[in-house]
Amino acid sequence: MKSSFSNQTPREPVFHDYRPEPARFREDVLSGLAKNQRRIPPKYFYDRTGSRLFDAICQLPEYYPTRTEIGLLKQYGAEMAEYIGEGSVLVEFGSGSSLKIRLLLNALQPAAYLPIDISREHLFNSARELAEEYPLVAVHAICADYTRPLVLPEGFAGRPKGGFFPGSSIGNFEPGEARQFLERIATLLGAGSGLLIGVDLKKEVALLNAAYNDSQDITAAFNLNLLQRINRELEGNFDLAGFEHRALYNAAEGRVEMHLVSRKEQVVTVSDQVFEFQAGETLHTENSYKYTIEEFQQLASSAGFQPQRVWTDPQDLFSVHYLSL
Repeated sequence: MKSSFSNQTPREPVFHDYRPEPARFREDVLSGLAKNQRRIPPKYFYDRTGSRLFDAICQLPEYYPTRTEIGLLKQYGAEMAEYIGEGSVLVEFGSGSSLKIRLLLNALQPAAYLPIDISREHLFNSARELAEEYPLVAVHAICADYTRPLVLPEGFAGRPKGGFFPGSSIGNFEPGEARQFLERIATLLGAGSGLLIGVDLKKEVALLNAAYNDSQDITAAFNLNLLQRINRELEGNFDLAGFEHRALYNAAEGRVEMHLVSRKEQVVTVSDQVFEFQAGETLHTENSYKYTIEEFQQLASSAGFQPQRVWTDPQDLFSVHYLSL
């Protein structure tokens, strides 16, 4: 898709490399495997194969979040842009779907676009493409871990800003962690700013379970690829055939849980450390919290935001919220 700015002379993006610490993959895996409920943070899903598999998941008929959020951005993008304000500085947390950000850039026409992401290569490539397509928008790409405290580059303090956090990634945080993360966003954006955020909604359990247990087993391959990555990068010897994907909605916690279940009693070695699995024992790999509109608005309010507007699809599958400071 070409923007309305594409006939202008391109400008070069500006890169700000805050040199975030590399992920502590080995330490997190070994400590997670040693817990009574074994667990590994979901951020480690996304090696090259995992990222490709997740892109495929987003195209699945069972997986409604991506296409529903894109539909909302297409239908209500102009209204969302009015809330953010033309000429604002647009700050995206995670340099994600190129289609989503293009839909918002087309509707908003911000003065500057600041994507923040920990993946240098992906961030820089995306920034160059967007700077070429939107030459009237100053692109400042920030390589940093947006889940940790940070400051924006010099020159952006005091300017009106709009945050953008799509994809219901907020659901991967535990509720207390989600509140702390929103508090950090509020501090970064400052008074008078706002946040446009995608939030998956609670719904029929059958729809939730189907979204994470697709008929083509792509989600299963995505989950199992985590073990393959451990084998490759940490000298592991996981038998992928000895584990199976399981995803289920935990109604008491309000979340979909993803696990890898040991099919048998087995012994696994990772970086010379030995771990014994019992048959049926699980390795917890992800939570995806779902909210009602009221629950999320209460969470946002507890972090200092004021709910202003929410957009939903006709089936109430997904929501996009605008929150102000």
